Amino acid sequence: MKALSEILHDNVGTYQSTIEKALEEIKQNRIISRIWAHDHTVWKPEPQEITNRLGWLHSPKDMDENVERITAFMERLRESGYTKALLLGMGGSSLAPDVLRKTFGVKDGYLDLGVLDSTDPGAVLAHAERLDPVRTLFIVSTKSGATVETLSLFKFFYNRIQDSTGEDRAGEHFVAITDPGSPLVDLARRYRFRDCFLNDPNIGGRYSALSYFGLVPAALIGVDPEALLNRAVAMAGNCASSHGEGDNQGARLGVILGDLAQSGRDKVTIISSPLIESFGDWVEQLIAESTGKEGRGIVPVVGERIGPPAGYGNDRLFIYTHVKGDEVHKGAVAELEAEGHPFVCLSLDDPYDLGGQFFLWEMAVAVAGHRLGINPFDQPDVEDAKALARQAAAEYKEKGSLRTERATLSKEGIAVYGEISAGNPAEALMKFLGDAQAGAYIALQAFLQPTLEVAEALHGMRTTIRDRFLLATTLGFGPRYLHSTGQLHKGDSGKGVFVQFTDDDPRDVGIPDEAGSHESSMSFGVLKAAQAVGDRQALIRRGRKVIRFHFGADPIRGIRALTEGLR
Repeated sequence: MKALSEILHDNVGTYQSTIEKALEEIKQNRIISRIWAHDHTVWKPEPQEITNRLGWLHSPKDMDENVERITAFMERLRESGYTKALLLGMGGSSLAPDVLRKTFGVKDGYLDLGVLDSTDPGAVLAHAERLDPVRTLFIVSTKSGATVETLSLFKFFYNRIQDSTGEDRAGEHFVAITDPGSPLVDLARRYRFRDCFLNDPNIGGRYSALSYFGLVPAALIGVDPEALLNRAVAMAGNCASSHGEGDNQGARLGVILGDLAQSGRDKVTIISSPLIESFGDWVEQLIAESTGKEGRGIVPVVGERIGPPAGYGNDRLFIYTHVKGDEVHKGAVAELEAEGHPFVCLSLDDPYDLGGQFFLWEMAVAVAGHRLGINPFDQPDVEDAKALARQAAAEYKEKGSLRTERATLSKEGIAVYGEISAGNPAEALMKFLGDAQAGAYIALQAFLQPTLEVAEALHGMRTTIRDRFLLATTLGFGPRYLHSTGQLHKGDSGKGVFVQFTDDDPRDVGIPDEAGSHESSMSFGVLKAAQAVGDRQALIRRGRKVIRFHFGADPIRGIRALTEGLR
């Protein structure tokens, strides 16, 4: 394995003594060895949702014995003529496969994998219309086996396949990845899925990259799962060194994350080489859902365009994930470090080092949780939004419509919802953001079709907000972000300021009440709207500041108009 100086370099400036003191405490209290011994008291006095969530520690070695089964499954698919695969999943079930697909691409002769983690009807239809059902495999991926988005997508695509192949062969196009005993196991049996991979139930969703949830999709695109696991095993060996000093990279990165957050540097800004840029999306969920609770939290900032050093406040920690030979961000990163911003560089020889990075970050976030005094393995604040979304959906089924809200302002094709007085939508946004306190972060929540064009417009808005208000910004497409940063939004100290975007879906499509049936009592558009309503209500209940802009039929025009008004 490479020496520490070749993998992790940090320059934390005036925080150096804080980090060294914390590492000494880690050593004296035997924190690393206790983590490997599954000692729940590292985090909390009680073992609930800790002792049954530490399977990730052993996953790199344990999964090695399953590589043969995974590769044999993949070869059977190729022999059967499959050329495409679509993963249906949310959060921890979808993010690692999405990272691997965007990083490695598709090896010649393997399956072209797409990832669908949205209930936006435009996104659903875009995938449905590009796929040849006869040559497509669908991966139904959910730890609980009961994720509403995933099961809704399964029912929709099962009907599409059944219409093309007939009921007798439809199940051959589906494979399940889930925990033993979950409802999906029974579903897979009932609909005669091609296969069902039962994961270690002691691995939480966001810690599951190096399990079946990440490795089965990886094999389908031609990534060597054994190579990923070998890099992870090497990193695990480093992170098992019990003294917790400088050469234990998991301990060091975790202490930097946790102790700098407590010192006010709680906006961890991820800058990545273009080849592995999507890795930040996986890190975002791991940090946000693991640390955002009990009035504390670390805010991961990913995808934010790099600005001049003076454009950042003193609440930032920068982490540069760098692939050997890439120098795209080298100059900008050097300027940030020279300006005195605390800085960490993680170096990868090649994309397969992501196997080691998955494990490194899992250990680091576990250590950061210890330093913050929280349980990094639970998610106590996400159920509220789900319950409110279910309530809104049930009301729709009963009354045939969602509860309507009265707009505060409607002008220039944009309706504004929120307690604010303004002459036009851009002024409303300016006033809303102007009330944000120092140290806040602006969370853009887009319940819009996640197209490249929409994303580009929103990134432009992010840059304008940062430069205008010197505040960190985050961006999440709904409902995907509910499984990624939703816990942080409701569980942290309340620093978030939330801007929600909705629109009129130009096309909608029904969700079958049951796979194989064409009866439908709700559409994807209604489900998405109910989830937006539920999350907004949950945020307001927690005392968060929320404003919503509804764009009608032209979200890109609306986003650009609001952005221009901030300049």
